[in-house]
Amino acid sequence: MLITVNGESREVEAGTTLAMLVLQLSGESGRDPRGIAIERNLEIVPKSEHATTVIEAGDRIEVVQFVGGG
Repeated sequence: MLITVNGESREVEAGTTLAMLVLQLSGESGRDPRGIAIERNLEIVPKSEHATTVIEAGDRIEVVQFVGGG
């Protein structure tokens, strides 16, 4: 099914959760999957719900990586 991730179309399998998507993205980019925030259809999804939130066709997902600095 087709979704949008950070403004780009992406194909994912039915039943994919936000946690599964984050693992896929981190594997592709080599980035640490911790320290991220996810917005699904303009609503922030609490980290505690990533494993149980199933992505649906047409969802618009924004994944933001926190960056520390001083």
